Amino acid sequence: MRKTITLLNGPNLNLLGLRQPEIYGHETLDDVVTACTERAAELDLDLIAHQSNHEGTLVDLIQDARNGSDGIIINPGAYSHTSVAILDALNAYDGPVIEVHISNIHQRESFRHHSYVSARAEGVIAGCGTQGYLFAVDRLHRLFSTT
Repeated sequence: MRKTITLLNGPNLNLLGLRQPEIYGHETLDDVVTACTERAAELDLDLIAHQSNHEGTLVDLIQDARNGSDGIIINPGAYSHTSVAILDALNAYDGPVIEVHISNIHQRESFRHHSYVSARAEGVIAGCGTQGYLFAVDRLHRLFSTT
């Protein structure tokens, strides 16, 4: 049976390509979603992508993923450092979770060094630019292959 990945992006990621390109690059979120969708298809996976600037919406999307999604890739943006609600929703999800950060959060301001989401994630990819999303698709495929 074909597996499905839910790709979630948090606040301000809708501004990729426009917001601080010196940190986040010039690719747009649409570029990222397209690349991930293509990579998933190459691996015989389906991908569903969402972005929200609202914490509660992200919690709802994580809860929705419990029914029909085999793995989650999440870039929670600034909610990484503040949201116990997102962590709790991920803890109620049974599949693997990969956390992605475009920049290396450990080289940035000290408040960005801690991520609540990391406590739940099977893997954390940071500082690889938007290529980190493709690494996450590959990692989920590998995890699916071993279960």
